[in-house]
Amino acid sequence: MTSRQLLVRDLLVLFGLTGWALALPGIASEFVLSMALTCMMYVALSSSWSLFCGTTRYLSLATSAFFGIGAYTSALSLETLPWWQSIALGAAVAAGVAVVMGAAVLHLRGTYFAVLTFGMTELIRHAITYYEKSVTGTVGRVLLEVPELDTVYITLLLLAVLAVGTSIVVRRTRFGLAMLGIGADEQRAQTLGVNTRLIKIAGFALTAAFAGAVGAAMSVRWTYIDPHTVFNPFIGFQTVLIALIGGAMTLWGPLIAAIVFSVLAETLRLQVPQLYMMSLGLLLILSVLYLPGGLASLRWATFSGWWTDSRNWWKERRYEWSGDKARDEARFKQRAKERRHV
Repeated sequence: MTSRQLLVRDLLVLFGLTGWALALPGIASEFVLSMALTCMMYVALSSSWSLFCGTTRYLSLATSAFFGIGAYTSALSLETLPWWQSIALGAAVAAGVAVVMGAAVLHLRGTYFAVLTFGMTELIRHAITYYEKSVTGTVGRVLLEVPELDTVYITLLLLAVLAVGTSIVVRRTRFGLAMLGIGADEQRAQTLGVNTRLIKIAGFALTAAFAGAVGAAMSVRWTYIDPHTVFNPFIGFQTVLIALIGGAMTLWGPLIAAIVFSVLAETLRLQVPQLYMMSLGLLLILSVLYLPGGLASLRWATFSGWWTDSRNWWKERRYEWSGDKARDEARFKQRAKERRHV
């Protein structure tokens, strides 16, 4: 397929999924809608995370920081600003923090970058906790102005569609190609004239803007927020795991994995949370060992290859366990010994 045909196909798939999600509130129960909100939240977070981290190979653990910044911005501004302006302000503040953070740590790579982004997340969380307890004299914030559930649902759906749509568009622009070049070989990209520092900061801020907007929208679902809730590291870790298991380098992988894990989370986490965490870890291990491209890389040829490998493995084990292998090795050694004597 040509690039234009792929673009049309991706847009049609996105349009179809959006139409199905729009029809869901009229036919689904409150439990299903709650699960759909969680699903759209992680679709937006993992798709935007993959847009930067999947292409540049920078492992960011700062998603929960931007999510919490957006949530607190919404909590502080919702009484004075309209809903959509509050969402936009949460995205802008998170992007601004990302610019400052990125300028400080984006010259590092690998483990150093991941550890520093996680450390800065914890620093922001503890700073806000200290401010709340020492200055305002509270532990958290109560949201008095809360929009209707339909408004929150449409907002999260729009953010999820924007995140996937932005990935579709950006991956076909010079900006997206520059991030791919940084992920492949940053020094070579720099010698070819790419302003790698500016590209990395811009991509990092774009990811943060979506996380901040999602945090601003999800804050009203709790009506009461505190730093422990909205800066929860689990939000950031699960976003990374969803993107990696789904396929961080792919477009639809994070979306597929977000749907799978949202269903698992809502059905298992409240009843058997240990089983949910075990399933998450097991799928990550299996993906790393046998499916490095993520769930989106699954093809019929993949299953055929697995079947062929497993059949060959079983034949090898039968050959070994039946004793034929040992007998054949003994015969080979005997013949070699006889040749030496001749």
